[in-house]
Amino acid sequence: MTDTQEATTADAGHKPSRRSLIGWGGAGLALGAAAAGGGVAMSRVGDDVDPAAAETGAAVAFHGAHQAGIATPVQDRLHFAAFDVQTEDRAEFVQMLKDWTAAARRMSAGKAVGEGAYGGLAEAPPDDTGEALGLKPSRLTLTIGFGPSLFAKYGEQFGIKDRRPEALVDLPQFAGDNLDRTRTGGDLCVQACADDPQVAVHAIRNLARIGMGKVNIRWSQLGFGKTSSTTPGAQTPRNLMGFKDGTRNIAGTETDRLKKFVWVGKQDVDEKSAWMTGGSYLVARRIRMHIETWDRTSLQEQEDVFGRDKGEGAPVGRAKEHDKPFLKAMKPDAHVRLAHPDSNDGITILRRGYSFTDGTDGLGRLDAGLFFLAYQRDVRKGFIPLQRRLSAQDALNEYIQHVGSAVFAVPPGVRDKDDWWGSTLFSKEA
Repeated sequence: MTDTQEATTADAGHKPSRRSLIGWGGAGLALGAAAAGGGVAMSRVGDDVDPAAAETGAAVAFHGAHQAGIATPVQDRLHFAAFDVQTEDRAEFVQMLKDWTAAARRMSAGKAVGEGAYGGLAEAPPDDTGEALGLKPSRLTLTIGFGPSLFAKYGEQFGIKDRRPEALVDLPQFAGDNLDRTRTGGDLCVQACADDPQVAVHAIRNLARIGMGKVNIRWSQLGFGKTSSTTPGAQTPRNLMGFKDGTRNIAGTETDRLKKFVWVGKQDVDEKSAWMTGGSYLVARRIRMHIETWDRTSLQEQEDVFGRDKGEGAPVGRAKEHDKPFLKAMKPDAHVRLAHPDSNDGITILRRGYSFTDGTDGLGRLDAGLFFLAYQRDVRKGFIPLQRRLSAQDALNEYIQHVGSAVFAVPPGVRDKDDWWGSTLFSKEA
């Protein structure tokens, strides 16, 4: 309103074939996913984002120093899922992460998981659920993160108790919060973004199926209509209140700003949390909008609440959206004035939010709003102080309420075909 020596490798090249693991009784299924290859056009991620390539709908490269889905040009659709861990077996959990990585690698390239959705042994379930057959990659990105509860609940069993970064803090209660426990928290998360909603849903569905018995979905959220852009020169999207949001969001090509505000650096970690170098911290907030009240509010009040005009998106007293705002010309409780870096000692976060509508609340009102996603180097120096200020003073609070919340440590990217999600945290050699 942004290893282990006991576990096997993730690549199918080191596994027996799926058929060799399935007897006449149909037992012993394996993922059997190979590294993605072929002639799929790729747009670079991390420090080398290519907005032009992204606009062509090309697949987004899965490998890189940073995970895709952060600085990547924002796609149109989202399926976000938070998971709770069910297994206490470290090797089993690590193998799941490797299997997930193999599946994510293939799906990001527009390929089916494992041996596909058909053509395999008729007596066994197929490796892929099949609803994305024939669809383009749609710039699918999959981004994983680990929550504070993973370290609190499974730190001993997984050998990571002393590896929780100091920056991975539980978010405090903010003024006005009305959090639904069924939409809050999670041991780990996966953010699936794509330009086709079916591609995003397919990705989460397959990961949930692969993880069955090891993890289960705690809550999930579908999103549409990106409300922030990371592409320079792109038209700024509008939220469900009709206003442009994220005018000065960090662009994927702004390597200096990404390094300063988004990526965790060596100076941010100690020996035990060095696994987060090159990663980032994600805050997810489900923000309900009181749409019906807002829609009966005068245009002047709406513009006063935001500190921008509704048509052009220009700051108060300015002519164009990207004109430097004169904050003192805005009302003291205007959202833009309170959220601006100049009002917050330079605090800047990268936003990747989406609109949502989830039916009605049973009282004839839309359950709609913003699914806020923000990446930063340190939650304690980013979202927390910013939200404390906004929750106490923002005029927008009359029309919104935070009803879901989670925070995750997002590790660095998967380097190559032999690497896997979470390797820096779980590998003994890391």
